[in-house]
Amino acid sequence: MTISRQAGTAFCVLTVLTVAGCAGSAPRFTSKNFEPASATSSHQLQGIASYYADEFNGRTTSNGEVFDMHKLTAAHRTLPFGTVVRVTHTQNGRSVVVRINDRGPFKDDRVIDLSLEGARQIGMIANGTAPVTLEILDSGPSR
Repeated sequence: MTISRQAGTAFCVLTVLTVAGCAGSAPRFTSKNFEPASATSSHQLQGIASYYADEFNGRTTSNGEVFDMHKLTAAHRTLPFGTVVRVTHTQNGRSVVVRINDRGPFKDDRVIDLSLEGARQIGMIANGTAPVTLEILDSGPSR
């Protein structure tokens, strides 16, 4: 019975450690009003865009690429990597096509983080943020 009791205790400990380990893999962001987007959505997503640049330039993105602030890329919370999105500034009508290669933005009121070049092309550098509409053009590589 001693061996059986030790085996049972070891099993319980391993189970607790396994469950605790899985809990650590949760996303680093939260949002009360966020609904995950599908790369096959036929509707457009609307919200506030922001951009990221110097501090992250040269760092590794969530998909393993090196971030280049001069390329047309963006971060989105849930769209699959490789998804191509048209981002349109709703106040000036300017748009840019970007590819999702990173995760973010990490502020609840934002829907996408553009690279510096993407933000420049739609004219949002001065304000730092802009109201935008996202239109999914290509859902990226199939998995």
